[in-house]
Amino acid sequence: MYVRLRLLGMQHSVIINDQPWGLPLGERLLPEILRDAGYATNLIGKWHLGFWRKELTPTMRGFDHHFGYYSGYIDYYNHTMHMLDRNYSAGLDFRRDLSPWPEADGLYATDIFTQEAERVIYQHDAAVKPLFLLMSHLAVHTGNENNPMQAPEEEVEKFSHISDAKRRTYAGMVSRLDDSVGRVMRALSNKGMLNNSIVLLYSDNGAPTVGIHSNAGSNYPFRGQKESPWEGGLRSAGLIWSPLLQQQSYVSNQVVHAIDWLPTLASAAGITLPPKLQLDGVDLWRVLSENDTPQPRRLIHVLDESVGYSAYTRGVLKYVNGTSFNGLYDDWLGELPASEEDPTTQYYVQQVLSSEVHHILGNEALNIEQVESLRAQATHRCPDNTEDYTQDVYRCEPLREPCFFDIEKDPCERYNLAKLYPLQVQLLAQEVEQFRQGAVESAQRSFSDPRCDPALHGGVWQWWDETSAADGQWGVRLSSALLTTTAFNVVAIAWRGLQVEF
Repeated sequence: MYVRLRLLGMQHSVIINDQPWGLPLGERLLPEILRDAGYATNLIGKWHLGFWRKELTPTMRGFDHHFGYYSGYIDYYNHTMHMLDRNYSAGLDFRRDLSPWPEADGLYATDIFTQEAERVIYQHDAAVKPLFLLMSHLAVHTGNENNPMQAPEEEVEKFSHISDAKRRTYAGMVSRLDDSVGRVMRALSNKGMLNNSIVLLYSDNGAPTVGIHSNAGSNYPFRGQKESPWEGGLRSAGLIWSPLLQQQSYVSNQVVHAIDWLPTLASAAGITLPPKLQLDGVDLWRVLSENDTPQPRRLIHVLDESVGYSAYTRGVLKYVNGTSFNGLYDDWLGELPASEEDPTTQYYVQQVLSSEVHHILGNEALNIEQVESLRAQATHRCPDNTEDYTQDVYRCEPLREPCFFDIEKDPCERYNLAKLYPLQVQLLAQEVEQFRQGAVESAQRSFSDPRCDPALHGGVWQWWDETSAADGQWGVRLSSALLTTTAFNVVAIAWRGLQVEF
């Protein structure tokens, strides 16, 4: 979510457990807005926006209820977070609201998050207030580095045709996620809530194929992966379902960024946002609901003045200057062996039509031809081009000079057009510089604070600074404005670092 995080001073890197910083308290979050509009707000799973002070944690930031963890990742079964490169003990990072929750020890994370979602849904009284449920799954992010890939054995066994052990486990993790979606949709249906709900499924980034926290996921044929400026790291799977959508069963070409969901969901729910709330996101509800003409977007993906590294998209034009990890992720990674095709591929349509979600939704109009058409529309392929993209004129070396792509014609980023259109590159560079001039200083505190050590807190990761935040240090909360709502339930299910080939 680089645009808004950049303006917050949250650039450079994610929050490491022993670093004393977090999302500034002056920022107003979606759960706060929905709660003020009368919603019951629930977070299940990952937070990762800071916890060194108690006031930074989820139930202090707009969520009525949190069941999950504060860190970037945990073990799937014992729910500890162990920083192997630090001299800290492993610590439990699992909570029910503000209290540690060791009772879940030994249970698979995806399953217990799903069970909690079912509990929240079945116990919710929709006649009293609407529901906002954010499921921020651990899957398919890796766990601790000494045991990163974990899935129930019965899931892994379904994918014996995959020779790579890591990718076989990855498939098992995805399979369990699929089961989770079906169970949550079943709970909403049994509770009678589906007819007035918006269900959003999305991933935060492309898969990390290689390198740190790699899970063997593939973004091919896109270039790059997570933590790179390329489309393989930026594009991800997403789906929105609701009976409230005026047009359904189609593939939208609208570019949607994570920052857009706040204004889009607020618009769908009839919520008037505070006039002082400065948002970089765009309300796309009408575009998505009516299958309207896609709106062009201007998006900063990376802007790091410390190393001169930037990536920026305006419409179909993309500018990349610099890269990550000294170019380690700049290639086309994760091409799968043709010999390992899933033996059930020929039954894809039948699997869709016999799935739990299809039975729940009861869309009798969905037929074989429509499923095949939607799948074809959602599948990206590199356009055929007779020109050799390895020629010097097209070569991209972002550590030497900026690169420039037309990502509508060349989504796989094979043809660098910078040498052919130097003026366009100059204009995009000037726009990036305007963003740079308006950026705030990074809030990151890269030093380690040993007071975080779980050994000092009963073997648990928790806030370790009890002092109150100074008014000027963390900002002042915006005053609430008068909000109205049409009381749609919103269920968002997010997973970490997943790329799906349709």
